[in-house]
Amino acid sequence: MTTSAAPVTVPHPGRTLALTSAATAVALMTYTAPMVTLPETAAALHTPLSAQAWLINGTPLGLAALLLVAGSLADDHGRRRIFTAGTLALGLTTILGAFASTTWQFTLARIAQGAASAGLLASSLGLLVHAFPTPHGRLRATGVWGAFVSGGIALGPLVAGALPDWRVAYGVLGAAAVLLAALGSRTLTESRAPRPGRPDVLGALAFGLALIALIAALTLGRDGWLRPPVALLLLAAVVLVAVFTLVERRTATPMIDLGLLRRPDFLASSTAGLFTGLAVIGLFSFLPALLQQTLGLSAMDTAWLFLLWSGLSFAVALQARRLAGRVPPRLQLALGFALHAAGALTMLGALSAHSWTRLLPGLLLGGVGSGLLNAALPLVAVESVPAARAAMGSGAQQTFRYVGSCAGVALTIAVSTSTGGGLAHGADIAMAVSAGLAVVAAVLLGVLRERRA
Repeated sequence: MTTSAAPVTVPHPGRTLALTSAATAVALMTYTAPMVTLPETAAALHTPLSAQAWLINGTPLGLAALLLVAGSLADDHGRRRIFTAGTLALGLTTILGAFASTTWQFTLARIAQGAASAGLLASSLGLLVHAFPTPHGRLRATGVWGAFVSGGIALGPLVAGALPDWRVAYGVLGAAAVLLAALGSRTLTESRAPRPGRPDVLGALAFGLALIALIAALTLGRDGWLRPPVALLLLAAVVLVAVFTLVERRTATPMIDLGLLRRPDFLASSTAGLFTGLAVIGLFSFLPALLQQTLGLSAMDTAWLFLLWSGLSFAVALQARRLAGRVPPRLQLALGFALHAAGALTMLGALSAHSWTRLLPGLLLGGVGSGLLNAALPLVAVESVPAARAAMGSGAQQTFRYVGSCAGVALTIAVSTSTGGGLAHGADIAMAVSAGLAVVAAVLLGVLRERRA
């Protein structure tokens, strides 16, 4: 008596790329929607200026806290399973956010959206690596996926600004995520890494609490950096990072293999992710609100203005794969940071002069730089780890990206709102700080390249 082997299910590359890219775009749309509705949302929730960082930082906080564990779960227990669950949870938590009536309810909904997005984003690249096993196919797929990151950033403010109310925008985005979850469960092919594992709950808890302590310290620092609560929170963050490191060294299935930190490729990937959050996302997450408060622009006017930056970022990211073989990804990242620095410096003085037209050259330069970053980041993420750990590599890099984002947003708000010269003067300082951080990132990427040579 003979038994037939179970049929091997082959993934459909086109469907996999379309679904993961569309879901990624929706996740980034929910992330960036408050960029242009922050004044309206803060007014509806009676949020004071000192607490507005939480309205933006909720999603990146959830992302950064759970991306690593989500990547490990996707590799170990099924990438389609985690992708579908994350996309469905994103839809439900986004809809819940539309019904929030207080700052803390909205913040908790945003944190839950970030946690759900972690499962979606970390598993997406793992699904793509499985569906596109060749280097050429992987290059094309990660390029398109990176472009949809920029596309989601571009569309989020437009959708939020076009709809009559920020609550309606959240309802529409939530419904879109639920629909994509249903499509994913029907059309995606399951894949996982060839190793058994279990969730690193203790590591995830230590890392998440460390991040919350750090962001709370940066947010409270606006009212005085030398106050005891700020110092205690920073100390708690350091202690919890040490606990996280100890846990990761001792567990059999860590969220992140700390040995990877000795690899220049992984260090470059992580550094690029961290400084993208600190310099780029940190500045552009709060700059729309600054424009509305200093130049009197409406939410829709601000969304159209920022489409120049985010739309150009999408177009550049979509075409940047043509640089493969001619420009190394790490050089592309360094160039992206240099262009962002130039763009931020070009915008200095625009708000003080009450001139939105003076922002245009800087938005153009920054858009090109952001597009180069978004195209190269997913490629270096999956190439910096073994193919079987692609979701973990993606989760690690994006964790650094959203840790940087949380810190960058809190720092931008603290700098721009705590200076004595008003919001316009504070915005100039925030732009200068962002440019300096981008220059540091470009230099570090060059140093890491030299170390490998």
